[in-house]
Amino acid sequence: MKPYKILVVDDEDYIVELVRFNLEKEGYLVVSASNGEEALNSVANEKPDLILLDIMLPNIDGLEVCRTLKQNPEFNTIPIIMLTAKGDEIDTVLGLEMGADDYIKKPFSPREVIARVKARLRALKVLEAEKVVGEKAYVIKELIVVPEKYEAFMGETKLELTPKEFELLSLMVANQGKVFTREALLEKVWGYEYSGDTRTVDVHIRHLRQKLNDDSNFPDYIETVRGVGYRFVESRLK
Repeated sequence: MKPYKILVVDDEDYIVELVRFNLEKEGYLVVSASNGEEALNSVANEKPDLILLDIMLPNIDGLEVCRTLKQNPEFNTIPIIMLTAKGDEIDTVLGLEMGADDYIKKPFSPREVIARVKARLRALKVLEAEKVVGEKAYVIKELIVVPEKYEAFMGETKLELTPKEFELLSLMVANQGKVFTREALLEKVWGYEYSGDTRTVDVHIRHLRQKLNDDSNFPDYIETVRGVGYRFVESRLK
């Protein structure tokens, strides 16, 4: 199988070389650009499978590069992971609104970059498969859920979920931001009405969080709404 090609766009040489070294260790092909104009030219010439794109670039900034690519039908399906400085929260939001698929805050660890890249490339495989088999897939950060196949992945790792855990996850991920009471989850997932004991829901949510490696105090995925129930943290949906 032909290795994936990654375009790394950053004007700081040491960051480019750090990312290049670690991506090449994983078997990826790496090309680079140091400003926005070079980035757009590289996309046209190299046809990368994924782009790591710094926001603060000379010439044309990363936000404009992202906007330009996402408006071009030839390139708008290429996943873009924005590289952002710690205080660039507004720019990060703008990048996501312009179509960026994810973001990584500087300073970052090579391990985090590799994990995010693998997750996005797996998501790309899933989305390509959707076109062939006509099945829906949800991609949220590193989590990928394929309801029709009863499969879920965290990055490259397939999650070993029980049927009820998967049904809980699938229901909540398909309704991001919606708060479900424990009673509603009992009815929709277990198929029976509230009978006075909702502990089974809490137990399954706890096990699901463990398998997602989801900190209940600072959740990436499942949030507790105190006194009400649970909701899936709202984020970009593919």
